[in-house]
Amino acid sequence: MASLIAGHGYNLRAGYTVFNASRAIRSGDSQGEHMKTTIKGLTGLAGVLLAAAGASPAFSQTAASGAGVYPNKTIRFLVGFAPGGSTDIVARLIAQELGKNIGQQVLVDNRTGAGGIVATEALARSAPDGYTIHACTTGTFAIQPFMFSKLPYNVEKDIVPVTQTGSLPYIIVVHPSLPVKNVREFIAFAKPRPGQLNYASSGVGTGSHLSAAYFNNAAGIDVTHVPYKGTGQAMGDLLGGQVVMMMDQPVSSLPHVKAGKLKMLGISSLKRFPTLPDVPTIAESGVPGFDAVSWSGVCVPGGTPRDIVNKLQQEIAKVLQAPDLKTRLLNDGIEPIGSTPEQFTEHTRKEAVKWGKVVKDTGAKAD
Repeated sequence: MASLIAGHGYNLRAGYTVFNASRAIRSGDSQGEHMKTTIKGLTGLAGVLLAAAGASPAFSQTAASGAGVYPNKTIRFLVGFAPGGSTDIVARLIAQELGKNIGQQVLVDNRTGAGGIVATEALARSAPDGYTIHACTTGTFAIQPFMFSKLPYNVEKDIVPVTQTGSLPYIIVVHPSLPVKNVREFIAFAKPRPGQLNYASSGVGTGSHLSAAYFNNAAGIDVTHVPYKGTGQAMGDLLGGQVVMMMDQPVSSLPHVKAGKLKMLGISSLKRFPTLPDVPTIAESGVPGFDAVSWSGVCVPGGTPRDIVNKLQQEIAKVLQAPDLKTRLLNDGIEPIGSTPEQFTEHTRKEAVKWGKVVKDTGAKAD
C-alpha cells in the first residue's frame, strides 16, 4: 500500500491527519460491539432538516454573544474505516482543501469498527455545533438500518445530511492467480464451485458487502463473504491471496491494477465511467440491469443549526468544484457532487428503498 499512500499524501501510521495545523491529538479508536440487524425505513430526514432550520436563531445568538462566527476552532472529521480505503481517501482530500478555505484545522479521526457504525455513533453523541462532521456512506442510511435490528442511534433523528460528496461505482477486482479475464469468465469459474471462493468487503453492512451480495444473487453464484475493518485491511488480504475477489471503488484499487497486482474485470454502474471507458459494465457482461453505485457524503449530528449546515454545504461544494480536485476525483473513479441538504436527503431516501430491497432479496445478514 506504500505507493498508494504516498500518492495521496498522508501517513498511514497515524490514525488521524491534521490539515492547516501544527499539531493534533489522536483520539483512540473505539471498537464496536457485534450488532444484529434492522430498523425501519428512512422517511423523516426531511423533518430533521426542518427542525435544524428552526434552530438557526440559536446560531445567531451564539455568534452575537461573542462566540464568534462559525467556524472558529478545529473541526473533527470522523471516518468509520481504516486509512487507505476510498472513504478515508476522499475525506482527507476534502479536509485538506476545506481547512485551507475556512482557515481552521480539519482533523480526520478514523473511528473503525462495525462497518462504520462506531463512527456514526460517535457523531450522534457529539454536540450539534458543527465541530464534529462525519463521512457518511451508503451503508449509513441505506443498508445498515435494514440489516441491524438495533443500532445505537436513530438515523432519522440523530444524523443530518449536509451534502453528497461523490458517486462511486464499484469495480470487480480479483487476485491475478485466478484464471479469469472478465466478468463472464469469473461467473463461469464460480458456478461449479459453490462456497469454494471468497470475497472481501470493508465490513458487514457496507456498500462493498451488499454490492457483492447483489452480484452473487444476480449472477447465480455462491462466493463466501469475508468482512474486514475497512478497505485497507481487505485489500491487504486480497493482494496476499487470502481472498480472491472484491467489489471496491477505483480510487483504492486502480493503483494495484496498474501495478499488475490485481485484475479488473468490470464496473458496477449501468454506463461505463468516463475516465475508465475501456472497462465493461457488469450489466453488459452477462448480468443484465446490474447497477450498484455507492456514494459518500458529509453529515452532522441531529439538532445542528441550519446556518451551520448551510455553511458547511457551501464550503464543501466549493472544494468539490475546484478544477484540480474535480479532475483528480474523476481520475480516481469518483464523480464529485456537492448537493444541497434537501437533495442529499432525498437521495438517501431513494437509496434506502433500493438497498432495502437488495438486503431482502439477497438475504444478507449482519452475522
